[in-house]
Amino acid sequence: MDQAQRPLPQPTRITQPYWDAAKDHRLVIQQCGCCKTRQFYPREFCAACLSDSIEWIESAGRGTIYTYTINRRPSNAALSEKVPYVVAMIDLDEGVRMMANIVECSAEAIRIGARVRVCFEPVSPEITLPQFRLEA
Repeated sequence: MDQAQRPLPQPTRITQPYWDAAKDHRLVIQQCGCCKTRQFYPREFCAACLSDSIEWIESAGRGTIYTYTINRRPSNAALSEKVPYVVAMIDLDEGVRMMANIVECSAEAIRIGARVRVCFEPVSPEITLPQFRLEA
């Protein structure tokens, strides 16, 4: 499969610190410097108090599957070799929810409430995707 065909995220000024950390195999989330609310997806301001005092903090990369779907048909031709693949909403232990794939297990092994840990998939020289695997 030609990785160049795979749809990839397009970092912006706001999201670049997230993608830089992922490239270093670190998962980061935002925290407000004023009210200490944590948030994901990256934003320019705090969704709770509207402060622009946003900090990046490192996540332990552990969480629980909130919900998931098994894709048995690829959303893009470049993903045809990956089916079936799982897209899940993960509740990180730090209190935010993010979407990612669950990898390195059969789709049938995945359950709501299962514990997961982050892993990283380099997909281009610029982009590394945070993914999750089931904890043993």
